[in-house]
Amino acid sequence: MTKDYIIDIQHLSKSFGDVKVLDDINFYVRRGEFITLLGPSGCGKTTLLRQIAGFIAPDEGRILLEGKDISGIPPHKRPLNTVFQRYALFPHLDVFDNVAFGLKLHKIPAKEIEQRVKKMLKMVSMTDYEDRSVDSLSGGQQQRVAIARALVNYPKVLLLDEPLAALDLKMRKDMQLELKEIHRKMGITFIYVTHDQEEALTLSDTIVVMNEGRIQQIGTPTDIYNEPVNSFVADFIGESTILNGTMICDRKVEFMGHEFECVDEGFGENVPVDVVVRPEDVVISSDVEGSQFSGVVESCIFKGVHYEMFVDTDKGYELMVQDYDSFEPGSKVGLSINPDDIQVMRKERTCNTIEATVEDQEHVSMLGCTWECSVPAEFKSGDEVLAEVAFDKVDLLDNQEDGKLGGEVHFLLYKGDHYHLTILTDDGDHLWVDTDDIWDKGDLVGIDILPSDIKIKRKNG
Repeated sequence: MTKDYIIDIQHLSKSFGDVKVLDDINFYVRRGEFITLLGPSGCGKTTLLRQIAGFIAPDEGRILLEGKDISGIPPHKRPLNTVFQRYALFPHLDVFDNVAFGLKLHKIPAKEIEQRVKKMLKMVSMTDYEDRSVDSLSGGQQQRVAIARALVNYPKVLLLDEPLAALDLKMRKDMQLELKEIHRKMGITFIYVTHDQEEALTLSDTIVVMNEGRIQQIGTPTDIYNEPVNSFVADFIGESTILNGTMICDRKVEFMGHEFECVDEGFGENVPVDVVVRPEDVVISSDVEGSQFSGVVESCIFKGVHYEMFVDTDKGYELMVQDYDSFEPGSKVGLSINPDDIQVMRKERTCNTIEATVEDQEHVSMLGCTWECSVPAEFKSGDEVLAEVAFDKVDLLDNQEDGKLGGEVHFLLYKGDHYHLTILTDDGDHLWVDTDDIWDKGDLVGIDILPSDIKIKRKNG
């Protein structure tokens, strides 16, 4: 292992009952790095942090600290400290004694304790609060004390589990700057958990984006923002419009009914792709003739620094645009996108591909149900096959009882002229659906597929 790696996570997995919370997690942390585990609630980031801390044992895999496996070492024997969202300060102790608590447990000499505590309180701008009761402090001040208490032992790694989540917006932003400065001065490795994308982009050297127990992308904030690897990352990190497109050839892509020059290569020719357009990268002007395409402003809202506008384009797509100048609703405008600002991604899938078993020439079993369809004569009863269903051929119904099976809207993505939904079925399978209907995350739906829309294919090619 390279000596600059302080932590190396190898094939880490964890389940609670039938739910797999972490699925084969692999990444390393460089010495002195500020790395953030970022993802929505339930993605597994806190479980991963608690495994590093030693509060939860992994089912599979190893956690190496400076090359040594610490998976079986209890939390209090690991050279790590954790800062929690709820601070966990001792109400019967003043600020000084809260910070000094760990040092006293380790029987550090009193003079050294005083020096180290005062140094840490100065580091977190709490020098004049030594004798104050922690209950008399604001939330931000309590968090500073918790951070000082965690750092005073000089841990090799500081783990922070959404430590700013309980603070108001202004205090949270102030504390972000404080944490960044503390990290710079101390040089200690920070592993930080948050669901706040802006916080991750502000603080981190490296971001690990997680979803449903798996790592989606690892990279610098600039890489994650400018070069997302899939639709989830593009949608989760900042504002964006994600559109269906076709890579015509190297450096030329078609989307929103127009062809654009781009900088991407190696996708092949006439290949379906996803195209990411950030709202700040769309050039909007009153010069309709001199622009790449045109549109009509649907709405314009002042957001403090810029105006946010939704524009109906000339080919029927809706595009979010952010600009320092405002354009009144109803205005016809010209729109352009520079080649460097068009991000092309490979599609994760082009249709639903479902494992199925042939029952007879008119039925297959899949998704926990028996479905009517036309099975080619080459297949016989018991054959394992694949059933392909186009995204727009899955029907969603308002009542679960009205469908062949039930499900829940798990994730939704607006694609400019339609919605692309991820449906989690009652049996835990995933289906992807293109629809013009408006659904919300968490909506319960019935699912149906017409026999003519199920195409049976050989499993191996």
